Amino acid sequence: MVAGASSSCYASPLCDWLVGACMSSGGDRLRQSDTKTSRRSTLLTKSKCSAFSSSTTNGSAGLVSNCNNNALSSLFFESNNNTYFNRKQRRLNQASSSGQVTLEMEKEATVKKKPPLESRRVVVTGMGVETPLGHDPHTFYDNLLQGISGISPIENFDCSAFPTRIAGEIKTFSTEGLVAPKLSKRMDKFMLYLLTAGKKALADGGVTEDVMAEFDKSKCGVLIGSAMGGMKVFYDALEALKISYKKMNPFCVPFATTNMGSAMLAIDLGWMGPNYSISTACATGNFCILSAANHIIRGEADVMLCGGSDSVIIPIGLGGFVACRALSENNDDPTKASRPWDSNRDGFVMGEGAGVLLLEELEHAKSRGATIYAEFLGGSFTSDAYHITEPHPDGAGVILCIEKALAHAGISKEDVNYINAHATSTPAGDLKEYQALAHCFGQNPEIC
Repeated sequence: MVAGASSSCYASPLCDWLVGACMSSGGDRLRQSDTKTSRRSTLLTKSKCSAFSSSTTNGSAGLVSNCNNNALSSLFFESNNNTYFNRKQRRLNQASSSGQVTLEMEKEATVKKKPPLESRRVVVTGMGVETPLGHDPHTFYDNLLQGISGISPIENFDCSAFPTRIAGEIKTFSTEGLVAPKLSKRMDKFMLYLLTAGKKALADGGVTEDVMAEFDKSKCGVLIGSAMGGMKVFYDALEALKISYKKMNPFCVPFATTNMGSAMLAIDLGWMGPNYSISTACATGNFCILSAANHIIRGEADVMLCGGSDSVIIPIGLGGFVACRALSENNDDPTKASRPWDSNRDGFVMGEGAGVLLLEELEHAKSRGATIYAEFLGGSFTSDAYHITEPHPDGAGVILCIEKALAHAGISKEDVNYINAHATSTPAGDLKEYQALAHCFGQNPEIC
């Protein structure tokens, strides 16, 4: 249960300030969202008034000051002293009245706060995946239940010189009927996985073209993140640059950014609601899901596609994690290389793929007769603020995140009967996570 803050990039610093004032995340769904709404309204009002002041009160004062330098004042005095003083007085009066109007506007806007938001429930109505274990949720889940492993020797490139030569690699994949052939050749795999999984989530949720035609597309958004983005596209561009910049893919920069996958899917669907990405390493998908749910709760969207996508099983990706000494080297038995909680664990195993959920506001889903898989209750996000890779020694960040998520969802520890652990299979990570889970759920008979 994790969530993340959102950010946007605008050409104007003023726009960035105004938009940033409107954004928030997390918090209690009812009580704190009311406070957040008021705060956003107040900040936006203050920002507008400040902008207004800059172009009137301060701007006018600046003009008066400029007109009062030696060169200009001598010109005015030589022509007509009375005219100069009259003009100056009018400008001062205008500046004063503008300032008074601005203060009155600010006071009035501060009093007129937005009304509290009605409680909006969020449900899951569709799922889409691209994984080494299957390309639809049912096949993927059945293979998981049967204990089938998706870990195998890497075939995408020659990795014989690396100490780790295994990964969760997708061996077969098709974009036919889902992505235009021209784009399919140019895009990074993380974008292709994202696009296909997103469209499969729509299909799984019963969102046909006729159904989508009834949607308010201004309230439909896409928030599918990526930890690494288009690393393959960027890597290929660097290789091409060694020959000449003329050999570089003209889309190498936009297709390398983590937000472009969500952007391309929104363009394809014509969805004009919240659209961006979050990149928070292994927690990326969770951050996106909770942030997407918050957009629906706050009334900013009725429908959101959310999740995560990555594909970095390439030389630079594998080499980078090898350099961190984070990967398992159990090449002789790939299916047993990733073994969280085991005393002989020796690191995690890289994988690739995408997972996307279709979230909807409950009444919106019921009105179209959608199948409801689950209801989103709440979540939280925290930071260890300790080390870039090592967990906090006492698991403070994990414990705090769990407790805040339970509080947000309004449920007790005893209500939880399943935990999808991070379980990195690293010596330090597993131990601290286990200790944190035991601290929070040690008395829960459903789990321990």
